[in-house]
Amino acid sequence: MERSPREITQILLEWSNGRQEVLHELMPLVYDELRRLAAHYLRRERPDHTLQPTALVHEAYLRLVDQTQVRWQ
Repeated sequence: MERSPREITQILLEWSNGRQEVLHELMPLVYDELRRLAAHYLRRERPDHTLQPTALVHEAYLRLVDQTQVRWQ
């Protein structure tokens, strides 16, 4: 079942309020879209770059989970 952007925002708010367990709900909902966006972005990079869409998404994830003061809107 696909979730609306409002539902995804609610999950992000819960996560930022300390409910770490909701991250397991969030990732399957947004992962494919993030990979698609990363692939689109990387197509504009120089031809010899080595970063793959999956690696870019994983790097963004690692940076995101390290944030403590994110305000989701």
